[in-house]
Formats: sequence, C-alpha cells, structure tokens
Amino acid sequence: MAAVWHACTVLVIASAIVIQLVLVVRGVNVLVEDDGGSAAGPERVLRFFSYFTVQSNIVSMVTASLLLRDPDRDGIGWRLARFAAILGMAVTFAVYIVVLRPLLDLEGAPWLTDLLFHYVAPVMTVGGWLLFGPSARADFRVLGLVIVWPLVYFVYTQLLGAASAWYPYPFLDSGDLGLGRVALNAVGVTVLVLALGTTFVAADRRLPRGKLRRAGGSSNV
Repeated sequence: MAAVWHACTVLVIASAIVIQLVLVVRGVNVLVEDDGGSAAGPERVLRFFSYFTVQSNIVSMVTASLLLRDPDRDGIGWRLARFAAILGMAVTFAVYIVVLRPLLDLEGAPWLTDLLFHYVAPVMTVGGWLLFGPSARADFRVLGLVIVWPLVYFVYTQLLGAASAWYPYPFLDSGDLGLGRVALNAVGVTVLVLALGTTFVAADRRLPRGKLRRAGGSSNV
C-alpha cells in the first residue's frame, strides 16, 4: 500500500509539472501578462521554477521516488529532504487556500495543474507521511535547518524582482507593496512555517511506529 501511495504521488506531481511546463514553454495561459504579452522562453522557465509551490512539489516527488526504492533509508540529508517536502507542501496548501485562491479564476489545463499542485499533491504528501511514515525522523534541529529554505527563498524573490520587476506571488511584490509590507508578510509566513513545523515534529514523535513499519515495509523507522 505504501509503494502504491508513493507511486501515485510521483505520478500526480510529475503530470502536473509536465503539463504546466509545456504551457510555460509554449507561452499559453501560464505566465502570460494581462495584455497577452510574456517574457522570453528561458525567462518563463526560470519563473516557473521560482514558485515555492513548484519547488515543494519537486522535493516531494523526489523523496516519494526515493521511498519507492528504499523505504528504510535514513541519514541527516534524507531527514532534511523528507521533512522539507512535508512542511513545504503543507505551507503551499495553507498559503494557497488563504491568500492566493481568491485571486485566481482558472479553467482548462491551468485549472487541472492548479488542482494537482495545490490540493492533491499536498494531501498525498502529508497523508502518505501520516499513514506510512517513516516516523521518528524529525526533531527541532531538522526544523531549524529546513526553515533556512523559505528564508533564502524570500531573499531570492526580492533579488529576482529587483532584476526583472517580476515576483512569484503578489504578497512578495515589494515593487508594488513596499519592502516593509513585504517583510511583514514574510514574517507572517515564517510564523506559519514554524507553527506547522513544530506541530509536525510533535506529531512525528507520537506516530505509531509499529503500524507504520508494517504499512511501509520498513524495519528501521
């Protein structure tokens, strides 16, 4: 069951990435300005991979693929990657529902990839962890290291925006909102990340290890 779940997670995310990337390369319906214009092809691809949503989905897809190959894997690098996938996808889901969803009106292929990226994949990633583990792999040291990712991401978006006048998300647009407001928004997201991360660390310590070991086929959780 664990293998099937992880395989489906990989399939969902890979499908969303391929569909969306094809649209990005073609310059159709994605990363297109209101007036119909768009950046050059290479810049559109860079922008696509500059979304935290896409980065979180990629990390989730990679870690699910690795679990398919070896459900017993461990090590600090693995713990960081897996916890980053779980936390990143949860943040993606929460921020999208609260902040971004009301701003969008999608249909067709963009609607489908939106559904896969922001709903299906996060639920499958966090659900797969709760159902099949591996558990007892997260602590506050791991959380402290993983939190560096969104902090670096914030700096990256500001540098990217300063260079291109394009920001991945409206609440990070310092050109429009001002750096002070964007910094406040970033603090709010950081508080959300810390709250979710702390909750996940506490939950990880309480997951039934024996049940997860049988479900995931692992003897080292």
